[in-house]
Amino acid sequence: MKINLEKETGLVEAVLFLESKPLSVDELASSTELSVDVVTECIELLKEKYAQPVSGMELSVITGGYVLTPKKVLWDCLKEKYGNKNEGKLSRSALEVLSIIAYKQPITRAEIEALRGVSPDNMIRLLVEKLLVKEVGRRDTPGRPVEFGTTKEFLKFFRLNSISELPQLDETENERFTLAR
Repeated sequence: MKINLEKETGLVEAVLFLESKPLSVDELASSTELSVDVVTECIELLKEKYAQPVSGMELSVITGGYVLTPKKVLWDCLKEKYGNKNEGKLSRSALEVLSIIAYKQPITRAEIEALRGVSPDNMIRLLVEKLLVKEVGRRDTPGRPVEFGTTKEFLKFFRLNSISELPQLDETENERFTLAR
């Protein structure tokens, strides 16, 4: 027997619409005062609703939480008018350092420099300021250099649920990210 959850699904949808950050099922349950089981069922109903070709929205999972976003196929049409043109733009150098960190984390400053051939200090500082990378520990080697890794903000920026969703590198690309030992 299927239970009618129209009102509850509408409530969950409204909360997702009003929130700008991804929300877990527990957070949605708390916000709507519905049980986790009901919210889970509502999420499934919303997935069905937004899977329809006529819908311009999709229910995305980013950093383990749900968020309403425009469908990826529509973003090119929307970004000119609705996306802040300079928001989130990174220079080629910053993207290069960020991709090295994303694929090789945890990684030290010296290892990044060895891969790039130039000092990454300014780019790392910029990426830390933008909260895309952070210090994740110290290497257990002489001098105990700082190791860097990506953050939840990195996942949100690239609309990823986890780092495992990064595109796989082919053999040639993987060689570029490998230090000669």
